[in-house]
Amino acid sequence: MKLLTTFILFLFVSFPINSQEFKFETESINYGKVSKGANGERVFVFTNIGDAPLIIKNIQSSCGCTVPKKPEKPIMPGEKGEIKVSYDTKRVGGFSKQITIFSNAKTARKTLKIRGFVDKKEFLEKEKSMLSGN
Repeated sequence: MKLLTTFILFLFVSFPINSQEFKFETESINYGKVSKGANGERVFVFTNIGDAPLIIKNIQSSCGCTVPKKPEKPIMPGEKGEIKVSYDTKRVGGFSKQITIFSNAKTARKTLKIRGFVDKKEFLEKEKSMLSGN
């Protein structure tokens, strides 16, 4: 019994000693209502709250219309990093997409979400006002 207790205690003490972990300012971004062709880039900001460098190995999106960009360098403990996400706003209608991050963090897979609505009508109104000079 003492051996089992010692082993469990050892596991709890040894794992957190050398770990990396994300802390995102937000894990979901709502674009709201945007016009067709508008800037679709948004940024997820995070901090490495662990005590070792955080390395993002890969990022995948649930659709080709969403392009994520990962930091190229390791994020040191206490430092902030950014993951840029670009959504193709030429696609009219509602959207809800996931971005999956693969890293050396304690939780090796992390999911972020974006959502919003691309409105074709807003774009046409802007185009008409530009053509008429108003």
